[in-house]
Amino acid sequence: MESLEGRVAVITGGASGIGLGMARAFASAGARLALLDVEQAALAEASDALVKGGAEAIGLRADVSDPDSLETAAEGVLARFGRIHVLCNNAGVLTQGPLAESSARDWSWLVGVNLLGVAHGIRAFVPRIRAQREGGHVVNTASVAGLVALPGLGIYGATKFAVMAISETLRAELAPENIGVSVLCPGGVRTRIHQAARNRPVPLGGPAALDARGPTTAAAIETGMDPDRVGEIVLRGVLRNEPYVLTHPEFRAPFVERVQALLEAFDRAAAEPA
Repeated sequence: MESLEGRVAVITGGASGIGLGMARAFASAGARLALLDVEQAALAEASDALVKGGAEAIGLRADVSDPDSLETAAEGVLARFGRIHVLCNNAGVLTQGPLAESSARDWSWLVGVNLLGVAHGIRAFVPRIRAQREGGHVVNTASVAGLVALPGLGIYGATKFAVMAISETLRAELAPENIGVSVLCPGGVRTRIHQAARNRPVPLGGPAALDARGPTTAAAIETGMDPDRVGEIVLRGVLRNEPYVLTHPEFRAPFVERVQALLEAFDRAAAEPA
């Protein structure tokens, strides 16, 4: 997309953190905004602040793990703006701990939000974007944990590796229709994802005010990148139709190490007798 001026952008998890950073960046580029989030109070505060800053913005409560909730939100966005051009599947949650000690409810919660939330967002919004025949863009938030395995973040990483696959496939499928797709892979960012259990559903073991920072994420969060800076990087990625939007170059070395190990495995397979 050459410009976001007058375009309508939908951002899940838009009331705080990276989602709000995206909203601010998109607003500076002239986009009209629909913020989706499960936290009503934070949603109202974020959308009101954007409007006071001169943006055209609305907040709609939506649960990305519920496909019907996103269908309702999509209709709400169209009722207000008449168009949808950019979709940011950004909502995410986090647990930490060894995989062998994880619970079935941990898996259900993270898969429901981080993975199925992206799938439901695509199903709710992309057909509507396609029907307009005006082009568009999709941004799916993965993580550096979707590029390299990080001990203690097994479930989270599993969902983010899946988001990588979804994004690469979707990019190939939508390219003929002038709809770009980018996957965002941030490292440590100053967000409240370590407190995501405050919104964890009761049947899945929540809610909880527990601060879930562990050694894997504590330093990354406390010294992490400003979400507004991430938003600026995402805006650039959308305008340039970049397939991968990266924020933390220090993860290049472990990623190269992983790829090299895979290449060596291919070489061993090729050396085997037919």
